[in-house]
Amino acid sequence: MYVAVKGGERAIDNAHRWLDEERRGDPAVAELSVAQIREQLALAVNRVMAEGSLYDPDLAALAIKQARGDLIEAIFLIRAYRTTLPRFGASEPVETGAMDCDRRISATFKDAPGGQVLGPTFDYTHRLLDFALEAEGLEPPEAARAEAAPGPVPHVTDFLDREGLLQTETMPGDDRPRDLTREPLELPADRPLRLQALTRGDEGFVLGMAYSTQRGYGRNHPFVGELRIGTVPVEMEVPELGFAVEIGEIVLTECETVNQFVGSKTEPPQFTRGYGLVFGQTERKAISMALVDRALRWEELGEDNVGAPAQDEEFVLYHSDNIQATGFLEHIKLPHYVDFQSELELIRKLRREAEERGGDAQREAAE
Repeated sequence: MYVAVKGGERAIDNAHRWLDEERRGDPAVAELSVAQIREQLALAVNRVMAEGSLYDPDLAALAIKQARGDLIEAIFLIRAYRTTLPRFGASEPVETGAMDCDRRISATFKDAPGGQVLGPTFDYTHRLLDFALEAEGLEPPEAARAEAAPGPVPHVTDFLDREGLLQTETMPGDDRPRDLTREPLELPADRPLRLQALTRGDEGFVLGMAYSTQRGYGRNHPFVGELRIGTVPVEMEVPELGFAVEIGEIVLTECETVNQFVGSKTEPPQFTRGYGLVFGQTERKAISMALVDRALRWEELGEDNVGAPAQDEEFVLYHSDNIQATGFLEHIKLPHYVDFQSELELIRKLRREAEERGGDAQREAAE
């Protein structure tokens, strides 16, 4: 048994060395630096930060390099590293109304105060391969930035709020939301906890759930009230000072959807809101998150549960975490020799018993 274990260790060590060689690739090709990944693969970095629950572009880029571009593996690395970090306190809620927007669009109001700022987006590009990108060392053309209103711009949904056309939302209770990164998920979950789970959830899974609501599995008919991407300050209260001070800035993507709502016995006809907030420029995830958030609010709004997957809180929240899903999925490729041998012996025994019964039946028929 000891020899088998030692042999396994040598095989694992060799697998690690081989992995290092594969990660490096052809030595004749220049090695990809962490800075290059951070600056030129920013959308991948943003996803790793968002689903890893740690805002650090350098660490996210390092994780992507170490994982050979496997973003779920990189997210796993970031979450594992996050557990080693001490916690000094909690920041104040960020004020997205004070965001310095690089991109800000609305599908509901054409002439919103502050203007429509297209920003850096794939929305209007042709999906054709640009072979000019194969040329190295060329300077990119200088971007022509749109002239937006200076300073913070109001949320588009504020205009619906003023007319009382958008449902008023309140935080459940006076306590801070539970921290999903330090406490296990418990159901039923309140909305802040659901939003945390969706923020950390796998982008593909959340996208699939959102798409299902648009196809009729959940009666979700959204408009993008506003999508904004930009920089917001992060503040933290210092007990010795007695007030909050700015400790840094982060880039966020925020999406608010405006959804139809016919009203109820206690609520007049009005619009309701779906909400998404994600680290970095991650707009597909933010929009998907907002749609799924709205679908999960069916009980709170007194709507019917039509049995749609996106309305099932347990199904969505328990299956959206790609790290848990990966761990459970990939563990089956690890040794299960004893389990399989017991299954194999059981099948052999059942086959022998079936053959014996068949033989007995044939003898009885012959007699």
